[in-house]
Amino acid sequence: MKILKLACALAALILVAAGCAAISRPGPEDTRSAYERVHEMLLSLQTYRAVATVEYISNRGSNIYETLQHASNDGRYRIEVTGPENVAGNVTVFDGQTISQFNPRVSGRVAMSTRENPERSEIFLTSFIRNYLGSKDVSISVGSFGQGSFTVLETVVPGNHPYMASERLWVDNQTLAPVRLVIYDRDGAERVIVNFKSFELNVDLEDSLFSLS
Repeated sequence: MKILKLACALAALILVAAGCAAISRPGPEDTRSAYERVHEMLLSLQTYRAVATVEYISNRGSNIYETLQHASNDGRYRIEVTGPENVAGNVTVFDGQTISQFNPRVSGRVAMSTRENPERSEIFLTSFIRNYLGSKDVSISVGSFGQGSFTVLETVVPGNHPYMASERLWVDNQTLAPVRLVIYDRDGAERVIVNFKSFELNVDLEDSLFSLS
């Protein structure tokens, strides 16, 4: 199973403020609907930095990783695993051409081809936005997750992947911060769950973040 292979690969290889636009609560004069404000936030996203847990689920169980994510809407990204301890420090970056991975326990880097795969790229909010804006097969609803109210956006994942067929994003209606991204297989079972613990919109990202050299 590809999703299990990804979890194994992550375990073995692994794999606001000045300069950023804060996500702010709407004022009383803001008459836009929650969806209109969420849609505007997604359209305005150029870059982001987030602390998030990523859970990969297979028929044999699940693996959960603590991560620090940096991503740009031009496709570049950097993800550092911060936990659990046995894989902390593993980094994967995509500079727009080459995917590189660094494992401090091996003290080496593996450069791979420029071709991306959904198991890696779909955990980023930038990928969800690309899929959502580029698809006619979308839905919008109001949902709950913990406390508060949320706009829930759903779209398909392109590529006809059996374990990554559709995805949903929960966005807090008050803060406009993404809080949860779930990817489902063809049968509607959860396969990847990303919980955003913190999220900064449109931060300044140095080009060096997307390089391991």
